[in-house]
Amino acid sequence: MTRAGRTDHRDARTTAGPGGADGVIERHSIDVVPDGERHGRAFSQFTLWLGANLQITAIVTGALAVVFGGDVVWSLVGLVAGNLLGGAVMALHSAQGPRLGLPQMIQSRAQFGVRGAAVPLLLVILMYIGFFASGSVLAGQATARLTHTDDTTGIVAFAVLTAVVAAIGYRVIHVLGRVASAVCAVAFVFLGVRLLDRVDVGALFGDAHFSLPMFLLAMSLSASWQLAFGPYVADYSRYLPRTTSARATFWWTLSGSALGSQWSMTFGVLVAASAGERFLDDQVGYVVSLGGAGAAASLLYFVIALGKLTINVLNTYGGFISMVTGISGFRGQRTLSPRGRAAYIAVIMVTGTALALLGKDSFLVSFKDFLLFLLTFFTPWSAINLVDYYLISRERYDIPALFDPHGRYDAWRPDALIVYTVGILAQLPFLATSFYTGPLVAPLGGADISWIVGLTVPATLYWLVARSGASAKGLTPGAEEVKASSSQTSGRP
Repeated sequence: MTRAGRTDHRDARTTAGPGGADGVIERHSIDVVPDGERHGRAFSQFTLWLGANLQITAIVTGALAVVFGGDVVWSLVGLVAGNLLGGAVMALHSAQGPRLGLPQMIQSRAQFGVRGAAVPLLLVILMYIGFFASGSVLAGQATARLTHTDDTTGIVAFAVLTAVVAAIGYRVIHVLGRVASAVCAVAFVFLGVRLLDRVDVGALFGDAHFSLPMFLLAMSLSASWQLAFGPYVADYSRYLPRTTSARATFWWTLSGSALGSQWSMTFGVLVAASAGERFLDDQVGYVVSLGGAGAAASLLYFVIALGKLTINVLNTYGGFISMVTGISGFRGQRTLSPRGRAAYIAVIMVTGTALALLGKDSFLVSFKDFLLFLLTFFTPWSAINLVDYYLISRERYDIPALFDPHGRYDAWRPDALIVYTVGILAQLPFLATSFYTGPLVAPLGGADISWIVGLTVPATLYWLVARSGASAKGLTPGAEEVKASSSQTSGRP
């Protein structure tokens, strides 16, 4: 089943200029970014993912570790472990971007087939629309209070702004990340100082009592947070020059994402442990109240909206790329016009905004459970993709074949789809949500370790199946590489 192949860019030979990487509005979608249009440094991944994680939803996620019964000390340790482990998986995906010059999910065609990749893509799209909706509610509240309007107006205004930034594309997204990382970092330092003035730190850290279920819960919360970035993280590293070190891309991505999320989640743990219901009843309002009133409050509402804008733009852009990837596999489409790009993004915006408006008053808790349930569907995808890229194909793919259902990757790959299905089913006994709890959750004290199972089981099975397929053909994984000529990889006509 080896499919290591050439990195051939004959179908992506364009020149930089207006509409390319040198233009303001991005024109590339699922096509390869030519070498002549590559730019930037690996450090850009640090600022993007730091800014994307310094935000209110990450604060709430950290707070849940305490709300569900954990203590401060072991909740923080569990969150660190989850952020590092889940962040490492996410950063391995990021390192694929400079090497291939492709969005993340288009690579799934090498594992599942040109059309078979639509199976995990469908659920990924639903998840990112859901994240768009839930993020728009909190951001809409901040926007409404900043502009002195109602929540509905705030949600709609925020959604429109998100769609506009996502439509402009890659360059503006990274600029937004740099701005958000600096502004939100300053605001979080200020809020942290204000919080520490209000709480008895010694008392919070002195009441440490280890509980394995609560520790695993905290670890699962942060690991799941990181794993959720997996299906689109390479979208934001694919313009980096091919010569960019994979190690540098990995470490800058991991450090930015893990630091940003742990910073936010630590704040959430301390707030939940000290404020309790006052925070849970009004997360945005309580966080802003720490900073004071008047101009300080207005600035903090702006910071909250800016942090959510950064992550919601990523959700919108990633959802748009995923949607194009899934549909184009059946249509044979390789490029996308600006009008088509706007149409896809509009679909995500309208759908996500409708869900946000429907759920802004009542169903967000259940909806969040639904979103976490969807995580079980792409954790196996992540495992299969990483095993195939790093261990089977050895970082080499036949790029043109990713767009050809009659090529070496076929239209459908039943072996990978079966492993993917087994990976989903293997998680169910360990899954804990409000609407479904697996039979093995109680023996573990209520801890949800489904994400661990979702990574290890399909990774092992896929490696065995892939190696067996390669041996049956008398091939060694990676042996079929055909080097592309310089004219094919330079981006020149």
